[in-house]
Amino acid sequence: MADAGSNSGRVRARRCAVQALYQWQLTGQDPNDIYREFVADRELVKVDMGYFATLTREIPARVTELLAELDPALDREWTKIGPVERSVLLIGAYELRYSPHIPWRVVLNEAIELNKMFGADEAHRYVNGVLDKVARRLRPHETRAPEGQS
Repeated sequence: MADAGSNSGRVRARRCAVQALYQWQLTGQDPNDIYREFVADRELVKVDMGYFATLTREIPARVTELLAELDPALDREWTKIGPVERSVLLIGAYELRYSPHIPWRVVLNEAIELNKMFGADEAHRYVNGVLDKVARRLRPHETRAPEGQS
């Protein structure tokens, strides 16, 4: 059985964070209120709550920095991207920039899986392409490592 601090706990935290960030984008609600609402109203089984809190609070606080990282990799205006894809892109950009202990391939794979779960059909391809460009810019040494050493 996985504990809340395990990789599966982080996977579940990301899933919750996509939903929380989606809500934040659509409502403009304070991220702390959204976090409290999730804790009070949902059954958060085996979720790494610390990581969920970090993503839910830090991404809105750093959205300007994250958009600056994402913008050069986008082929359209941010507002023309769906809110699920925006949420996934923000999580991916956050992890690439602020979580160097998470390998870049894991960040991209998790983003693809999140988008497949919550996003539009085939939108995961776009998310992958954008985050791949961001990863190559933010983690050049890691992304250029020989296969199997990243």
